[in-house]
Amino acid sequence: MNTSNSINTIDPTNSGGFTLAEILIAIFIFAVVLTTIYTSYTGTFRVVDETESQAEIYRMARIAMERMVEDLESTYVPKSEGNAQSEENPLQYFQFVGEDQEIKGRYADTLRFISRAHINLSGDDEDTGKTEIGYYVKENEEGEDFVLYRSDRSMFEKGFLLEEDSDGLVLCEGLVSVNFTYYEEKGEAFENWDSTSEEHKDTIPRMVSILLEFVNPLNSETPLRFMTSVSLPTEMG
Repeated sequence: MNTSNSINTIDPTNSGGFTLAEILIAIFIFAVVLTTIYTSYTGTFRVVDETESQAEIYRMARIAMERMVEDLESTYVPKSEGNAQSEENPLQYFQFVGEDQEIKGRYADTLRFISRAHINLSGDDEDTGKTEIGYYVKENEEGEDFVLYRSDRSMFEKGFLLEEDSDGLVLCEGLVSVNFTYYEEKGEAFENWDSTSEEHKDTIPRMVSILLEFVNPLNSETPLRFMTSVSLPTEMG
């Protein structure tokens, strides 16, 4: 009986496993895909964060502008026959003082005037009538930007420094500059206005221009600018 012995040989090139080169290629492809996904993921969230930051700035600017417009449109001006200052309180009725100021070379203007736009935070229904509204700027203690404050006082005090006022409420923050420009009846522009001075004695501007510049989260070199102009009343009772 013939017997035949068959010897099976293993072909090393026909192995069922992966070679080192194949594993390295797979790792490389996986790393590329993972990097692409991560970049897209973080990029999307960065865009969302930047959009939300800008939306917050626009919201804050809108609220601040609306508040200042209402304050200025309510500027108190006595009737013609009552323009003379009261003997009992000569500073109470007709004051409008805007000062051109700077902090670190950037506009940080202040403004004080008599208005009927009192904000009652006491919870009662008391009508205080005329009140002194003030806007002033301070540096943010946590950064290089500015904070705009609004004060609401019952009396106009001569020599009172707004910058030292501790009762003001934050109107908006994250500012680069705050600038007020005042226009007389004929349209001439002034950076300062003082109703007690000889130049503008017992008068208020015909119009006030407000410029707020905010820190731009997308480009620190180009601030976000918001501007509006307010026509002031000529006579009130």
